[in-house]
Amino acid sequence: MLEFGKSETGNWIEVTGFVKRLLSDDNDGDRHQRFILDIGGRRTLLIAHNIDLAERVPVGMGDRVRVRGMYEWNELGGLMHWTHHDPHGVEEGGYVRYRTRVYE
Repeated sequence: MLEFGKSETGNWIEVTGFVKRLLSDDNDGDRHQRFILDIGGRRTLLIAHNIDLAERVPVGMGDRVRVRGMYEWNELGGLMHWTHHDPHGVEEGGYVRYRTRVYE
């Protein structure tokens, strides 16, 4: 089982899980598609995918996805952002893999 805590904040992680809940987009500043990913072991992560830098992922409830991004701890299990390419070309960046496509 994956365990993430405060000490992992700011680290790149890669997880596979199932979409548990679809949330409304966060339109405050850069726009983010948001959904809750069930990663097993009664653990969830909020995925915040920047749709100003990457294409929206057409996920639905129960869909399986693989996500690479930057982890940030919170009391609810944490969140993952930077699930897109690095627009400055410094970092490797992240992605969301859904079915046969990679959204970065």
